[in-house]
Amino acid sequence: MSRSRVLITGGAGFIGSHLADLFLSRDWDVVVMDNLLTGDLKNIEHLIGKPEFQFFKQDVTEYIHVSGKIDAILHFASPASPIDYQEYPIQTLKVGSLGTHKALGLARSCGAKFLLASTSEVYGDPQIHPQPESYWGNVNPIGVRGVYDEAKRFAEAMTLAYHRAHGVDTRIVRIFNTYGSRMRLNDGRALPNFVCQAIRGEALTVYGDGAQTRSFCHVSDLIEGIWKLLHVDTHDPVNIGNPNEIPITEFARKVLSATGSSSAIKNHPLPEDDPQVRQPDISRAREILGWEPAVSLEEGLRMTVPYLEEKIRQLGNETLSVPE
Repeated sequence: MSRSRVLITGGAGFIGSHLADLFLSRDWDVVVMDNLLTGDLKNIEHLIGKPEFQFFKQDVTEYIHVSGKIDAILHFASPASPIDYQEYPIQTLKVGSLGTHKALGLARSCGAKFLLASTSEVYGDPQIHPQPESYWGNVNPIGVRGVYDEAKRFAEAMTLAYHRAHGVDTRIVRIFNTYGSRMRLNDGRALPNFVCQAIRGEALTVYGDGAQTRSFCHVSDLIEGIWKLLHVDTHDPVNIGNPNEIPITEFARKVLSATGSSSAIKNHPLPEDDPQVRQPDISRAREILGWEPAVSLEEGLRMTVPYLEEKIRQLGNETLSVPE
């Protein structure tokens, strides 16, 4: 029997590159498409040259084509951190709209399954806690985060429209805060920010009073959930994330412990539209996927912090800006 083949848009990014590794380990051929706006070839350089792997540098908001059969398309192309989508607002909106349209069109023409990477950001600053997939969200469409939130909400609508109108076999994963190796040091997310500051003996930047909460899922748990989602028959969105909620100040203290740093914690004004709470209701994932996270936060930090520390050492005396 011929091997299955997957196209991963945004496959040189943090999560996309881990998915490429996972599919290759399970005997799939993998095609990665990425314009490298926020992706990094270093994330997939260990795969280049393998006969079962291909890479195309391409903007998925333009016409896309891949020769040969495609059994599944995982659409992960998008800036995904506040710093990125505020620096690239138009590109973020375009990849969520035009990019999703192009990828769905390719899935339709190839008869491929289509899995959209959506986000917990579709819930905005939620008024229901924890957040079930049935919650419609509390999003400011014209705020600074709106370019990402609304791009993903539109992408979900487009995905289900292709399923209903054209019979495309679609899936939607709503991804909650994820961490692990291959995170970029300067993308503005809490973990790399905290590690960079802790290693350098700088005060850790905590926005607001630090009582706002997040739920951190290790990337190995996330990609296993995505694999399972691709292989079940469901079309409605599914939350994938770790339901163990933690205040940001407590998370900062755990990073200090993991790095052995004695840095202080310094509070800064809360950014516009920053959610006060974030916690997935994973009842659907448990029920239809038989999935729940296995990696504790302490274990995940033990796996991730050394990777970030090594990246900092490699930078040497180069300047690395950490958002204040």
